[in-house]
Amino acid sequence: MTNETARIQPADLKVRKGQTPIVCLTAYDTPMARRTDAHCDLLLVGDSLAMVVYGLETTRGVTLEIMIAHGQAVMRGSQKACVVVDLPHGSYESSAEQALASAKRVMDETRCQAVKLEGGEDMADAVAAIVEAGIPVFGHIGLLPQKAEGRGGFKIQGKDDEGARQVMRDAKAIEAAGAFAIVIEGTIEPVARAVTEEISIPTIGIGASPACDGQILVTPDMAGLFSDFTPRFVKQYADAGAVIDDAIEAYAKDVRERRFPELKHCFGVESKTEEAAE
Repeated sequence: MTNETARIQPADLKVRKGQTPIVCLTAYDTPMARRTDAHCDLLLVGDSLAMVVYGLETTRGVTLEIMIAHGQAVMRGSQKACVVVDLPHGSYESSAEQALASAKRVMDETRCQAVKLEGGEDMADAVAAIVEAGIPVFGHIGLLPQKAEGRGGFKIQGKDDEGARQVMRDAKAIEAAGAFAIVIEGTIEPVARAVTEEISIPTIGIGASPACDGQILVTPDMAGLFSDFTPRFVKQYADAGAVIDDAIEAYAKDVRERRFPELKHCFGVESKTEEAAE
């Protein structure tokens, strides 16, 4: 059984403001959780799985039940990292009461360490209600994928003076509401840097600034597993998709040419080595 006391907790990350950068990646299932856990401080069960796993056009198509199922899978595959589960679109925006109910359900059913929700000033009351109930909250400001459709698409934030001021107001509102850290996504570098310098909790950048207190990427983007679209801010550290393609091609060829399976892959058949030993 996993020793939950050994896990990194939100409070551990909060005090790392301005110290060693916080390493974050997404994880959606048990195998990927096992691979990322040893290297990451935080694993995010992000609603990006709507696009990466389910092939949807936006992050809006996943339900609370789906997020919980993936959260459970990641918890089974990890032991060290702080696991955070996204609250999906439609599960928290209506009221602070709805947000709290959804957060409680995620925590109860996954046993994760925190929840994440998108929004700034407009979501401060919801964040405060969840935090007051003893549930850690990971904030998310700047470009908000769940709200992109209503904002004219995936547009970089903070490009004009009012936009920059709004990002700062959002950061301060979520900080004041009690979040332990904040994702800054798709925001121009000087604004993300200014927010990082201004607020007292860690900022985690994605398409933001190297000055942020940590960084996060979608793991399939980083590893070259998701090729439908690669954002400018992604650095691809491997081409795992090509490796998998080659493996599948080789397997298919072996099956068609009857080179797989060999007798050594079968049961009830003694190999030549076993016969010689007898």
